[in-house]
Amino acid sequence: MTVFLVLLSAYLLGSVVFGVIYSHMRGDDVRGRDMPGGSGMFRQYGLGPALTISVLDILKGVLAAYLALRFAPGWEWAAMFLVIIGHCYPVFFRFNGGGGIAPMLGALLIVAPKTLLLMVLLSLIVMPLYKATIQKRVGLNAIPFMSAVVLPISVAASFWLGGTLALVAGGLGMAVRSVQLLIEDGKLGKKTA
Repeated sequence: MTVFLVLLSAYLLGSVVFGVIYSHMRGDDVRGRDMPGGSGMFRQYGLGPALTISVLDILKGVLAAYLALRFAPGWEWAAMFLVIIGHCYPVFFRFNGGGGIAPMLGALLIVAPKTLLLMVLLSLIVMPLYKATIQKRVGLNAIPFMSAVVLPISVAASFWLGGTLALVAGGLGMAVRSVQLLIEDGKLGKKTA
């Protein structure tokens, strides 16, 4: 029963999408124009709201992972998956939320901090290189490209650094949302002659 409650809590924590709440407080819904995470909040509302939303979204990943470690050891990977799925498909906001990056970072901070450090360092290298070289030709947002490069390397390294199962579970949760967004944007599923 404890495992079920911890996993349910992880999903419900994820479903509290602070970017949507903030935009609703302003009489708006950011999802009509942008994603409700840190970068979308920065583009729509500025630096202050972006930082606040990012920290809050990271903290819900931290809390979900901590609860799993404390009350359901061995289930951290599932809690990480569910906090991300909750963020991407929040029950409180008609299953339309963010991309899951911040809750994943928060959960990894607890479950696999060395792997998280590697991911951050790789991201700081890959993203600027991609933007400066091939983004205009490929036409794909930097986040999905960066994820496609950084996640496989991080998973391989996590066998030594720790957190492999959690990283795979978290990556899977984000991948589901990324594929959905790519299909909606018309980047996938187009028939070509």
